[in-house]
Amino acid sequence: MEEELNYVMVKFKTDGISEHEKPSDLEVIYEEVKTCGEQAWDTNPAIPENTKRAPLCTLLHLVAAGLGIICVLLVSVVITLSIYFSTIMSEQHRENINLTAQNLQLWTEKTNLEKQTEELTRERDGLNWTVGVILEYENFPVNTHCPQKVCKPCLDGWVLFQSNCYMFSTSEYSSQWRSWEVSRDHCTQMKADLVVIESQEKQEFINTYTEYYNDKSHGYWIGLSKRDAWTWVDGSNFTVKYWKTQQYRYGEHCGLIQKRADPLANWHKASCTMRNRWICETRALIKPD
Repeated sequence: MEEELNYVMVKFKTDGISEHEKPSDLEVIYEEVKTCGEQAWDTNPAIPENTKRAPLCTLLHLVAAGLGIICVLLVSVVITLSIYFSTIMSEQHRENINLTAQNLQLWTEKTNLEKQTEELTRERDGLNWTVGVILEYENFPVNTHCPQKVCKPCLDGWVLFQSNCYMFSTSEYSSQWRSWEVSRDHCTQMKADLVVIESQEKQEFINTYTEYYNDKSHGYWIGLSKRDAWTWVDGSNFTVKYWKTQQYRYGEHCGLIQKRADPLANWHKASCTMRNRWICETRALIKPD
């Protein structure tokens, strides 16, 4: 639309102006002005300024929006990684717990198997021991050793010590006492032999079940005798010795243990024909644990 121009005539007063200062002709000055009506349809002068600033504001908004999106993405990544690592740690923890439980179960099973193996080994050794004792008999007296089908380690009247059984003669009358050889024969008839003492523990055990009888010269025959040298009836080494201090007399070739003496020095050298009580020793039918 073309702008409409309005012309306004302005008359200047000449009062107070000298004659020679007046222009020869009054100049009519036209001034191009815009009417009030024009202002009604004219555009707002502020709009162009805002239009110029709009690109800058839009750029800032875009940058801010971009940064916001980046922040959201970073937060999302952090949260995702946190959940991921938390899940991994939880799975590892569960796996460790499962492994621990499995190891504990395996250890328990191994321990139980070892215990069962030990028990079976003891039972096997015990059975082999019992079979070995039974095979020493031509006719094993089942009713004597296993009354009511329950086997006992030792016969009635015998004492169990470690893995052997011991019988201590208790006869009160001299007519029932025996020489060394006859005492040994009596033990042999019961699948036993005169006792062999090879340790201090056994020496102390023997002293516990012996007693003083008749007089100080009597005692209990043990499986010790002399031919060329002092030896035990089972041929074992003669290393442990608990002799009394005494003067040797000819013919004293058998060992006797006496009660009224030092418990660790009460072996006496006596004539083998002397009549005394005796001590028999044999393997227990059931090996102690």
